[in-house]
Order: sequence, then structure tokens, then C-alpha cells
Amino acid sequence: MRSFTAEHTPAEIVKVFPYASDLFKENHIDFCCGGDKILRDQFKEHQVAGDTILFELNTRYEKWLENGHQAKDWDSVSISNLVDYIVDHHHGYLKKELPALSKFVTRVFHAHGSNQPHLRELHRLYDEFSQEMAEHTIKEEEEVFPLIKEYAVKPSEELLERIRIANGGLEAEHEFAGDLLKKIRQVTSGFEPPVTACGTYRVTYARLAEMESNTFEHIHLENNILFKRL
Repeated sequence: MRSFTAEHTPAEIVKVFPYASDLFKENHIDFCCGGDKILRDQFKEHQVAGDTILFELNTRYEKWLENGHQAKDWDSVSISNLVDYIVDHHHGYLKKELPALSKFVTRVFHAHGSNQPHLRELHRLYDEFSQEMAEHTIKEEEEVFPLIKEYAVKPSEELLERIRIANGGLEAEHEFAGDLLKKIRQVTSGFEPPVTACGTYRVTYARLAEMESNTFEHIHLENNILFKRL
């Protein structure tokens, strides 16, 4: 693929050009939970300048290719190895970062919440997101991923049906978590701290932005690659 059009879906684009996710986030284009909706429809839904976004997208993509980059071919990775990657790279990250970042969000709220009311809402949203993702990763590792690995070794219609039922619930949880992240991005003004923000405040926002990126990649790999291959 050498260029993208409004008929491509964000999921297709991010699979080929991972850094498209940055541009999509900047313009509120959903590439994970709603990643199967073509760009033309998303441009209309969000009332954004589609031609401008497409030009920027293709410009960034051409430069990326010129610099010798290429996307990881997830289709060539076995299902079991893809599951292991998700657990190691994304679940492992969440297990360490969720409790650590919670302390930062709480500290900033206690220090500045009295005169910055949005920090109370950030604290509430983060607590809800943290609990949701902690429970979500446990469900995947203990209930769903073992079924997927078993299916990869010995496929059967019975196993596949159990996985499909489970995945329906996981995708609903992905959508809920994605909505929480969008609200966190909104309440933090795109993770842009106030000019007078202290160092802890700035670190908190930077780590929230990193968590958003990691989680959206996590959801993209599951919804648009792993589950689709099943």
C-alpha cells in the first residue's frame, strides 16, 4: 500500500503504518474499537477536514517509508506468540503502571484540586479506568487466552464458539475503556498541563498520554488482528 484514501479504515491503516495512530488521536479518529468504520464516515461524524488529514497522513507515511521503516507483519506471527506479546508488552505494562500512575493522579488532585476542579473528574475517571483494565487483563489471562492457545494447537468448532462468545464481552469492555480514555483526554485538554504546572503535574500528564497510546495499541491488536484471525 503506497497511499491511503477515505475508503480505507483506520484499522487497516494502523496495521500498515502504526504511527498513523498519533494523527488519528489528534483528530479524534477511532482506530481501535471503531476502527472498522471507513475514514470518510469518521470525517463526517467528527466534522473534521478530511482532505487535510489525508494529506498529512500520506505525507507522514511517505517520509516513514523513505526512512526505511516497515510495519511488523502480525499476520506472520503465530496466534500463540501474538497472545504472548499482548500479555508481556501490554498486560505487563498495565500491571506496573496502573498502581504507579494512580499515586501521581492522586497526588496532583490533592495538591491542586481545590482550585482546578477538573482534577477531581480526572481522579474519578482514572480510578474507573484502572479498575476496569485490571479486571479485564485478569479475565483475558485466566479465561480467554488459554482457550485461544488451545484452539491454536487443536482447532474445533466448539472451542471457536466459546472464544467468540467471550470475545464479544471483551470487545464491549474495550469500548468502555476506550471511552474512558477519550474522556480523560478531554478533561486534560489533550494531556496539556497548565503553564504554571509543577514537575509532578507534567509527569502525570505525560504518563497518562503514554498509557493512552499503549492501551489503544493493545485494543487494536486484539480487536483488529487477534480476534479477526479467529
